[in-house]
Amino acid sequence: MKKNNHIIVLFGIILMTSCGYKKTKIEPKEKDKPNVLFIAIDDLNDWIGVLGGHPQAKTPHMDRLAQRGVLFSNAHCQAPVCNPSRASVMTSLYPSTSGIYFLNPDIIESPVASKNIVMPKRFQQEGYNVFAAGKIFHNGKGINETHIPNYAGQFGGFGPMPEQKISTYPGHPLWDWGVYPESDDQMPDYKIASWAEKKLTKKQDQPFWMGVGFYRPHVPQFAPQKWFDMYPLESLQLPKTISDDLDDIPPYGIDITRLKHVSPTFEWVTENEEWKPLVQSYLACVSFVDDQVGRVLDALDNGDYGDNTYVVLFSDHGFHLGEKERFAKRSLWEDGARVPMIIVGPDIPKGKVINKPVQLLDIYPTLLELCHLKTDPKHEGNSLVPLLKNMDPEWPHYARTCFGPGNYAIISEQYRFIQYNDGSEEFYDHKNDPQEWNNVISSPEYAEVIGKHRNQVPTNRHHILGNGSTGHESYEATEIENH
Repeated sequence: MKKNNHIIVLFGIILMTSCGYKKTKIEPKEKDKPNVLFIAIDDLNDWIGVLGGHPQAKTPHMDRLAQRGVLFSNAHCQAPVCNPSRASVMTSLYPSTSGIYFLNPDIIESPVASKNIVMPKRFQQEGYNVFAAGKIFHNGKGINETHIPNYAGQFGGFGPMPEQKISTYPGHPLWDWGVYPESDDQMPDYKIASWAEKKLTKKQDQPFWMGVGFYRPHVPQFAPQKWFDMYPLESLQLPKTISDDLDDIPPYGIDITRLKHVSPTFEWVTENEEWKPLVQSYLACVSFVDDQVGRVLDALDNGDYGDNTYVVLFSDHGFHLGEKERFAKRSLWEDGARVPMIIVGPDIPKGKVINKPVQLLDIYPTLLELCHLKTDPKHEGNSLVPLLKNMDPEWPHYARTCFGPGNYAIISEQYRFIQYNDGSEEFYDHKNDPQEWNNVISSPEYAEVIGKHRNQVPTNRHHILGNGSTGHESYEATEIENH
């Protein structure tokens, strides 16, 4: 019988061949496309544990995320304001190219930026299911809805707001701080994290690009009591500062960070003894939003997508808490422009720290390469994959931040060079002066390296688009004052 079976099988093969059938080679199943979890945090500076910006900051979830991937310790925004920074991230264009320098206009109103496919739309074109919640683009009316397919909403945005201010600061209504509301689940960021948890446990038929945009620690710096309890005022440490920090700053540099701004002045904060309460509220908000990040990461890990998802966490710009005698963002100094940036995912080394200068507009081309998608020649950012795959490659790139045309910071691995629109300059050696207390622009020993940084300042500068925002007014006032 066995012999006959062999004959039958052989006859069958001959018959199929003679009838035109060919043996089909079984190809291995195509590798699934990786997913993207894109986490944006509003106004978060380096006050997280792994960056050491404040010695008392408690951020266990962002810290553990950094241990799972690569922490870029020298990452910088392209503008220290929400709208231009996020527009730059989503188009991979510098503000000097797009003309989007301040809180308006939107991308679609820029003749240059509107020609670029924003990141969520590009991933949708590539077959991804795209959805997001919270602050991804700037919070103008309908902006997130315009640029993000399946946008779930703001979930309350910067709210909830008390009927009357908690602080005594008489200025802008968003500039408030203190204990509010009673529970986490009243906070928009908590609701956004809950939305993300549900999404990450739901079966997806396509690879996904998921945006999660948290609002804290942006003002108003409100959080429930338990987060304030983590930072008792009596033991709270203030940022390190020196009394004569502004003595070597050009007048233009002082004016551009003060004229027409809505944040409380350093003088008001110190005279009203609000410095510690402001630091406390900021840290409370940072720990609160870190907890929401932790909830999202847990949902990712407990679901089906943890092994095939690239996670990018970043902040849109930095924030001053008294350094350089000021509060809020809108500066070209380290505290205003440096941001946390972490990338985690398949085949990315774990627990690595990279100090090469990188930029937020590098995220878009990086994700395209990680997801095996074609590059976009319009992008001005650089893919970070060479840094992710090889921890010591050649990296000739600088980082650049601007606050209006003519005002630029150029950052390398060790130095920060600042040039203002009136030609005045600053230069800091971070190896010897990490707090940027000593402007050494006139020191002969740095002449050659200063020249190299100066050569990175762009000569092509798109004119300012939009009008009427705080940034527009500050820039115009400073120009009048210094020309």
